[in-house]
Amino acid sequence: MLRLAGARLLDDKDYPAVRAALAADPVGSCMVSARVEVAGLDPWRLGGELWGADGRHGRTGELRGLCFSGPNLIPLRGNAAALRSFADRALRKHRTCSSLVGPADQVLGLWDELAAEWGPAREVRADQPLMALDRQPALPADRLVRPVRPTELERYLPAAISMFLEEVGVDPRAGDGGAGYRARVAELIAGGRAFARFENGEVVFKAEIGALSESVGQIQGVWVHPDRRGEGLGAAGTAAVAARLVHGMGRIASLYVNAYNAPALTVYRKVGFRQVGRYATVLF
Repeated sequence: MLRLAGARLLDDKDYPAVRAALAADPVGSCMVSARVEVAGLDPWRLGGELWGADGRHGRTGELRGLCFSGPNLIPLRGNAAALRSFADRALRKHRTCSSLVGPADQVLGLWDELAAEWGPAREVRADQPLMALDRQPALPADRLVRPVRPTELERYLPAAISMFLEEVGVDPRAGDGGAGYRARVAELIAGGRAFARFENGEVVFKAEIGALSESVGQIQGVWVHPDRRGEGLGAAGTAAVAARLVHGMGRIASLYVNAYNAPALTVYRKVGFRQVGRYATVLF
């Protein structure tokens, strides 16, 4: 059985092979594609490193394995030997990523290699349906959902923090008093990628477009005010953001959700999303 050599740091010479690998699964690779399309493969501009595991012909052939190492560790493709090579490279230094996330087979296979050194994880979410929508949503969009204005950051931020606490289970303000998270939210607002419905100056629905590649936009942070749940705001609001992606930006709308979150799955299916893959996340 052929064993792949150790994973190597990819550079500009690998750009065509990387783009081909990402194009093979545009929805599943959206988070990495969005970075590569803007920054290329230079680690400083990319905000991380791209690691590759080559096929039989090295740089002249197909990348059999591909993994992004940055704020998150994102393995996108690779057999068992490729995942071992990624684990070997990751274990050369202390863990700095906050999670492993991506296609479930790759994430769970890589975690098997890393768990002895990096474990225990705070949580392993092993089954997260990856969903996509490439047409008009099946439900009417909420016409009151709109892009958040930069002047509305202070009103939007409490809802974003509440969402993060509910979804991730940690306070995004920990460590630096919230400066980093505030900057990230402000960046999304400035880019026209944070959406909300305001009532009496308060956010009752919010969602963001986290990663945005040339062909796909990944919706994240969907949240409804606790006092307003069960009124259909989540479905209509998600439809509004999905419609903005599909018709306003010419992208496929995508998102991923925990399989145990039956209410959210029901909402997304009503909007018209269909499952196209399976993600997993390992949280530290």
